[in-house]
Formats: sequence, C-alpha cells, structure tokens
Amino acid sequence: MPKDDNVSVTPNIIAEHGITAEEYDKILEIMGREPNITELGVFSVMWSEHCSYKSSKKWLKTLPIEAPWVICGPGENAGIVDIGDGQAAVFKMESHNHPSYIEPYQGAATGVGGILRDVFTMGARPIANMNALCFGSPDHPKTHHLVSGVVAGIGGYGNCIGVPTVGGETNFHSSYDGNILVNAMTVGLAQTNNIFYSAATGAGNPVVYVGSKTGRDGIHGATMASTEFNADSEEKRPTVQVGDPFTEKLLVEACLELMATDVIVAIQDMGAAGLTSSSFEMASKGGVGVEMDLDQVPAREVGMTAYEFLLSESQERMLMVLEPGKEYVAQAIMEKWELDFAVVGHLTDTGRMVIKMNGEVEADLPIDPLALASPEYDRPWVKTEPQAEVLASDVAAPESLLGALKQIVGSSDMCSKRWIWEQYDHLVMGDTVQRPGGDAAVVRVQNTQKGLAITTDCTPRYCLADPVEGGKQAVAEAWRNLTAVGAKPLAITDNMNFGNPEKPEIMGQFVGAIEGIRKACTALDFPVVSGNVSLYNETAGQAIQPTPTIGAIGIMADYQKSIGVAFAGEGEAILLLGDTKGHLGQSIYLREIEAREEGAPPPVDLKAERLTGDCVRSLIDAGDLTACHDLSDGGLLMALAEMAMASGIGVTITGEAADLPMHAWAFGEDQGRYLVTTKDVEKVLMTCLGAQLSAEAIGETGGEHLSFNGETISVAELKDTHESWLPDYMAAVE
Repeated sequence: MPKDDNVSVTPNIIAEHGITAEEYDKILEIMGREPNITELGVFSVMWSEHCSYKSSKKWLKTLPIEAPWVICGPGENAGIVDIGDGQAAVFKMESHNHPSYIEPYQGAATGVGGILRDVFTMGARPIANMNALCFGSPDHPKTHHLVSGVVAGIGGYGNCIGVPTVGGETNFHSSYDGNILVNAMTVGLAQTNNIFYSAATGAGNPVVYVGSKTGRDGIHGATMASTEFNADSEEKRPTVQVGDPFTEKLLVEACLELMATDVIVAIQDMGAAGLTSSSFEMASKGGVGVEMDLDQVPAREVGMTAYEFLLSESQERMLMVLEPGKEYVAQAIMEKWELDFAVVGHLTDTGRMVIKMNGEVEADLPIDPLALASPEYDRPWVKTEPQAEVLASDVAAPESLLGALKQIVGSSDMCSKRWIWEQYDHLVMGDTVQRPGGDAAVVRVQNTQKGLAITTDCTPRYCLADPVEGGKQAVAEAWRNLTAVGAKPLAITDNMNFGNPEKPEIMGQFVGAIEGIRKACTALDFPVVSGNVSLYNETAGQAIQPTPTIGAIGIMADYQKSIGVAFAGEGEAILLLGDTKGHLGQSIYLREIEAREEGAPPPVDLKAERLTGDCVRSLIDAGDLTACHDLSDGGLLMALAEMAMASGIGVTITGEAADLPMHAWAFGEDQGRYLVTTKDVEKVLMTCLGAQLSAEAIGETGGEHLSFNGETISVAELKDTHESWLPDYMAAVE
C-alpha cells in the first residue's frame, strides 16, 4: 500500500492492485494517459470482484427480480418489498468472509455494521439481524478461536446497537478450514412514501460527509476480498475494518431523523471501497460529476494521503447529496448526535470525478467509463457432473435407529446452537415473536398485527454434489421454513459464496447454482431483490463447498397465528405431509453414521413444493395445526426429535415405512415434506386429500419418551446430548 501519492506506477504495482495486463490496457484507453497511483487505486477497487461482480454479473442477470410486491430489486443498497398499509420491508445479506478469518471479532462485527447501514441508508429502521456461518472442522486448530471471535463480534455489535439477532444457521466442515463464511442479513421497516435512493442529481448540490472520522483501517479491503488466501493471510490484518457500534447507533438515529425532513437528494453508505465507491456509484446512477476536496474530510490520523482517504474502509460513515442551502439542517442534526459533518464537495455537470487535496488535483477520472466499463467476464466453465444416486439398499442399517439418532443430534452440524444465539440479544425492541431455534424467526411489525418471518438457508453438501439441485433446494428450504411458521414467502436475498472463478470447475458450480436458484424462484414466485457475491473463498488451492446462502422473508396478516416446532400438548395426532422415498444420498445419516460424503442430493419437485406449501399455510391460517416443522437435515426422525426437544413432550410413532428400509424412512432427506400436529386429524387429512397432497397420520404426542419402531429413548436424554456438544466444545482449552 503506497504511503504517499508520488509512487510510480510500475508493472509490479499494477499487479499488486489486482489489475491484469488487459484491464490496464483498458484503463489507458479510458484515461488517454497513464494513471497516477491514486487513480490506479480507484480503478483497482472499483474493478475488484467484490465491487464490480465482473465474473458473476453475466449470470446474475438471469435471475427473476420482479413481482407486483417488489418495490426495488437488485442494484441499490438493499431490496424492498411492499408489505401493505403503506409499509415496506427492506433487506439484504452480505458476506464478510475474508476479514472474519483474519480478525474474527472485528471482521464479523463490521459485517453486521455494514449490512445495517445498507438497510437504514434506504430510510428503513432495522428491526432484525440474521446470520449464516460456516466454520472448518471442529478438530482444526483455528476453529475454536474463529467460532469464539465471530460469535462475540456479531453479538457485540448487534447487542450494542440495539437490533435483535433473531436467528441463523451454523455449519462445520473441513472445506472451510482455511476460509470461513460469515454472511450477515438485516431486515428493516420503511414507509413506502419515504424511501431513499443513491442516484445523485442536481449540478451544484452539496456533497456531505457524516459519521465517524476516516482512518487507515480497511484500505484495500475490497481488493483483499477479491483474491484467494495463501500463507501470508495473517499479514492482511490491516485491511480489516474496525467497528464502533455505539457510533453506528447514533448514525442510525441521526439519519432517520434527517430523513424525516426534506433535504436529502441522495444517500449512500461507505462500505467496500469507502469514499471511492460511494461517490462513484451516486454520480454514475445520477449521470453527474463530482468535485471533492479531501482537505474537508474528517480524519482521525495525521498525514493521510489522497490514496488513503479514497480507499479507506473506516466504518460508520455516510455520503449524502443535499438540497442546496439546507446544509445547516443536516449539520444541526449530526451535531446533536455528536457525529462529524462536513461539506466535502459538490455535484457538477462534467461527468468526471475531480479529487483535490492541498490545492492540487490528485485524481481526475471519467465517472461512467470507469463505473460502467468495469470488466464483464464470460469465464470458461464446466458443468458439474451430478454424482450417482445412492440406493437405500446399499446403505447399511444401524444396530439401533435411536442410537443413530442420538449420535446425530449430538453432532457438530445438528447439535443445538443455543450457545451461540444466547450471546445475541434476540428480544431487544420487544417485537420478537418466535425466538431462534425454530424454522424461521417471526418479528411483529410494530403497532400492527402483521408479522415478518425471516430465515437463512443453504445445504452446501447438496450444492457440491449437484449445484443445480443444491441451488433449487436452498430456495425451496427457505420457502418451507417461512411457510412452516405460517408466513407467505415474499422474496429472497442471496449470498453466493464460491471458490476461485478462474477455475472452470468452480465457475461451473456458480453457473449451476444460479440455474437452480432461478428455477426455484420462478416456480415459487419468490423473486431475488438483493444479494452479494463472494468469490475466491479458498486457501492454497482448497476451495470451500459451494455455498449459495439464501436469506428470505415472508409476511403474515396476524402474527398471533404463527406456530412453531414445539409440540403444543399431549394427545395430538402427528401427520407427515409430502412424499417419502427414503433418499439417503448426501444425507446427514450417510455422513455421520456411515462416514460417507457421496451420492446425488435429493431431487426438488418445485410443483409439489408449491402445492404442499400452499396447503400448509392454509391449514395454519385456519387454525387447524398446532405445530409444524419442515423436514430437512436428518429427515423424519431428526425432525421428530427437534419437535420433542423443543417442547419436552414425547411422541409415539405408529406409522410404518411401507416398502422402504426402516432407516431410509427414518433418515431419508426427501424434500417438500412437513411434520404437523393437530387436534382434528380427520379435517386435516380431508384438506390434504382435497389438495391432492400426500398425508398420513404416523403417531401421537405424549409422555416423556420418543418411541419409534419398537425402540424408546427419553426426550431428556436426547436434549442433553443435543444441548451439550457446543458448550462442551467451546469450554475446552484451546
């Protein structure tokens, strides 16, 4: 990183900035001259994978992004959907993977801070946070440290700012040993008539900086996030941003107060690439130019160069364009909240970004050619050949089904994550209806009866085996999780985590996953309204499992009608909805009991998903169900155990596996299925019959034991095993 602005631009410097020879030729064509080091730095971050999506945008354009309820799709800070009554839900998910591996506390904390800013930038008050975490093998020497730091960072930032973290998911696998995933999601509420966008307009309008001062932290964060790790990853610690949640809380309140006035023309948070990306994006979207004086930028370190000011990713900062003559309104509000305020420039009609410092022009760049001419690669890719199907008859049965269940409920992926979510304040704001641990979180929309359901989902082992089916399944499971609490699914945000796209097999995984997501979103009327792509997630050539995480929201008219996974009482019938074929390929049973990671994942029948989901929601809305749980990892027996452990009520299963091996019926991961309980079994069965949906009564709730196929285990014993793995692991000496 240059320490002054007089560094010569050499081939080595160009390469250090992640710019290829072909890209540099394009820069020369755009500039008509050699760039100076500051200008090269601007190109490097704007054209980084993290900011430009140069390897992925060809394929992202194929996703369905429209629906009557979509107010704003991809391209802004966050997606927006109409939830009725003049209200909108604003939401997005983003990754902070590389920073969290290098510096887990600050990496995770600033990931939360960044996604919060994406949401309140648009005029929404954040009401809920979620996350999706992937760590390496529990046996890896760094995993314990990374889990501890990441969880503390998420909790530390979210708890201090006063936004509840209401759910998420956490997985462990050796493919993440050298590159963990930290995907953060925020949901906010806004009025449909008071939404703010980032397109800057009006030559002469002032450009205003608010928030924290600018320092040297996070410089080249976007570039670092666009390359794979190697042995020197620890040396990248200075590229990790440092967060201050208390300042962010002030910034939330100050921005929302300012948004209640009529002075903001455009607003953009300073996230990846900081002052550079925020100013370029605002100007490009509005078709204007910018003249900026870096001497006016509040600095917390002395001797900063233009290069450092422009590329710093210091946190808790915003850039605004205001109505002329209204600066005093914004300044008064920012000073009230003890935040920095500075007029740092103005808009022009030149279409150029002119950066001045100490009376000198440090950079003079054309905005649209730089922002719009970022490379778009059609990278070579090869289709992932789906693995062969694993027949249930070729998978050994366990000596004891319930013994296998006990082993599964106490495994790293399937154990309770209470140790994690109890470190998050999931009740602050007082609107959390369903707490972490169920299929989806439910948050009340204040001063209404409406509830927002929120979930995050992905099954990376399915995506590795067959990216198309894995992509479909991630969307379908998100759909089911929202449905299972009684919510109508509205839209998704995606976080596409993959390895090095320059490898055709990795690019093929990405292309396949996008195809699966597209098919599922189209079939389920479940549009993509925002998202993030995180590539180069590999270390020393070892890529992560493809992980296209899906964040999703749904709406219910009456939050009091939502139901959860816990059995509501004894003596209730338990029904299995959907077709069971005993699919064991890529199952948790196959991995945890047989130590086999192989086979085709379970196929996803999107027509059946929609049929079943629509029926389940109608039953919940009618008050006919008392509990509901979708079947996913671990199949039928795992779902039964989770419902029993959540309630402390036992269950006796009297249903039979028909012509399936019993272990396939118990642990098969066939998609599109739900377990439900009811007091009126005949009515529910008749409703399912009328909807041409497969349904059967398989048992009854009651007692303190789970009884299955002649075996019995106490719910308390299962729960003790389920709850103890993670606390015991984290209590162990590093």
